[in-house]
This record gives sequence, structure tokens and C-alpha cells, in this order.
Amino acid sequence: MSWKYEDMLHMDRPVGLTKMSRHDRAAQFAPFAALTGHDAVLRETARLTDGPVELTQSRREELDAQLRALADRLDCRPLIAVTHYVPDERKSGGAYVRTTGRLRKLDALAGALVFTDGSGIDLDGLFDIECLEEP
Repeated sequence: MSWKYEDMLHMDRPVGLTKMSRHDRAAQFAPFAALTGHDAVLRETARLTDGPVELTQSRREELDAQLRALADRLDCRPLIAVTHYVPDERKSGGAYVRTTGRLRKLDALAGALVFTDGSGIDLDGLFDIECLEEP
């Protein structure tokens, strides 16, 4: 019995005109990211956040006294470091951040400390104030 492709059975393997480089060949077998962004989601889920600390009455009184002292010194633009709570934009919770700057004003209506660079800190998240310059 004759087979249709019998003449090809004992032929040498065809050789291409150009050989693929090892780099290009390896790229064919590179891992495929079927779940694009999955690693970023896992990192975000694993990132820890904290809740705000409830201040004691005595600590609130200390902060109020420090704010009154700073209000009296606003004309000399004191250099201060403020530790405050910043809520996280992506998930529940947040983190305590230390911000340093020259205080421009204490805005009681908005409930914020305003620095000379225009940035502000919400007084509700205030945890600590440190004056970096002597009066």
C-alpha cells in the first residue's frame, strides 16, 4: 500500500534560512501574566493601616495649651513639627505622619494649622506639636 507522503518519510529535517537568537527564543517561553495587576492588589491588601488614637483628656489639654502658645507667636512664624493622623485614601484606617514647617496661621473656623507654604493640617487628627525654635 502506498502512502501519500511516503517520499517525505526519510528526508532530512528542513533548516530555516535564519536562526532565532537565544534571547528571542527565550521570550517565547517567558511567564505570561494572566492576572495583570494581581500583584499590586495583593500588596495593597497586605499594606497595614492604623486607626486614630483616642486622646486622653489631659493630652487634649496639653495640646490646647500648646496651640494657645503658638497663637501668641504667629507673628514670628515659628518652625514646628506636627504629628498628625492622615486617613488612607484607598482603604479604611490611615497613618500618623510628621510634618515640619513654619506656622502661618491657626484657623479656628476651619479647624486647621496653616503653614507658610500653603499646606494645612486638620486639628482633629492632631497628636503632637513640637516647637523646633526657642521663643
